[in-house]
Amino acid sequence: MVLKIGITGGIGSGKTTVAKIFSLLNVPVYNADAASKRLYHTDKELMANIKKHFGEDIYTQDQLNRSKLAALVFNNEENLALLNSLVHPPTIKDADNWMHQQTGPYIIKEAALLFESGSAGNLDYIIGVHTPDFLRIKRAMDRDHVSREVVLSRMNKQIDEIIKMKLCDFIIENNEQQLVIPQVLELHNIFLQLAAQKSA
Repeated sequence: MVLKIGITGGIGSGKTTVAKIFSLLNVPVYNADAASKRLYHTDKELMANIKKHFGEDIYTQDQLNRSKLAALVFNNEENLALLNSLVHPPTIKDADNWMHQQTGPYIIKEAALLFESGSAGNLDYIIGVHTPDFLRIKRAMDRDHVSREVVLSRMNKQIDEIIKMKLCDFIIENNEQQLVIPQVLELHNIFLQLAAQKSA
C-alpha cells in the first residue's frame, strides 16, 4: 500500500511550491485545484449539475464561463457552499482513482480545502504549509493581481489558519526566514521510513 500524504495551507501559503519540490524528488503529486478545473470540462455529471443549479448559459459549447460563475459565488455563501458540494465529490473520486494507479513509497495530494472537503480522512498524514498572514496577503495580491480586500475575503472563506495547522501532522514554515528545501528533504526521509514500515 502506497503511503498517502496531504499538503494543505491557506491562500498564498506556498503549498504548490512545496508540492513541486516533492515532485522534483520523483514523488507523484496530485493537484486538486488543477484536477477540479479539468473536471469542470470533462465530467459530464458535474457539468450537468452546474448547469442545473447555475443556469444553462454558464457553459458555452462545453466551456465554463469562469468569470460568470465567480460572480455568482463571490460574496454569496449559499452559492459557494453549493458549488463546493458539487465539485468536491468528483474531485475526491478522481484523486482516489489516481492514487490507486500510483506506485512508489508515497504520494502527495495537494489541496487547499483538504479538511473542508472531507477528503483528509482518506490520507495517512497531512503537511500544513504555514506562512504569516502579511506574507500570504502580499503573495496572493502579487500573484492574482487583486486588491487586499479581495484576498482577505478569500481568506475568510477558509478554515482559520491556526486551527488548520493544529489539524496537521507536520508543519513546513514558509516564512522567508527558514529554508523550505531542507524541511522538505527531512520530511521526505521521514515518509520513506514510514512507507517502509507500512509495507513491512
